[in-house]
Amino acid sequence: MKLYYSPGACSLAAHIALRMTGVEFEIEKVDTQTKTTASGADYTRINPKGYVPALQLRSGDVLTEAPAVLQYIADRNPAAALAPASATLERARLQEHLNFVSSELHKAFKPFFAGTPIADNARPAAEDVIAKRMVHIEALLTDGRMHLVGNTVSVADLYLFVVANWCNFIGIDLGQWPNVAAFVERMAALPAVREAMTAEGLIH
Repeated sequence: MKLYYSPGACSLAAHIALRMTGVEFEIEKVDTQTKTTASGADYTRINPKGYVPALQLRSGDVLTEAPAVLQYIADRNPAAALAPASATLERARLQEHLNFVSSELHKAFKPFFAGTPIADNARPAAEDVIAKRMVHIEALLTDGRMHLVGNTVSVADLYLFVVANWCNFIGIDLGQWPNVAAFVERMAALPAVREAMTAEGLIH
């Protein structure tokens, strides 16, 4: 398998998941502005949507969209226990969290990653949208849970970690949501997380 990624983007969650499964895989960096890969290929011929992640399977099929890629990795590698069993309430909860992170929290960061610096007068409103989504996650974690679903790390945790951690790159203080901040800190300490972030040049 080959994962096409952009450093620190939502594709990082899939990168971490692959490392947690122990399967063999390759990664190739994508310049999402020029739509070219590190090897010089036209990325739109691999993924016409032009964004990451894209997971190229051994069959040659290409899977896109973070929630789908993450669940595929989890389901193909059940021993890693990255997702509850299908047709259970816990699995529905996993999908609920993946969808929220994808459609609400992830989307809220778009003004900060639009390719041009966000205007000073637009920043407060954009931060407010993120804050409203973070309040929901903060409330979920107030019951003392360590993970979004169950007692072990799931792909929903990986996706939430990657997106919530973007706050540290755009100057939003995670400390205003102490449970989220503690969650991000715990996740950042996992070996697979550190390995993936090192491989993408995010930490040393």
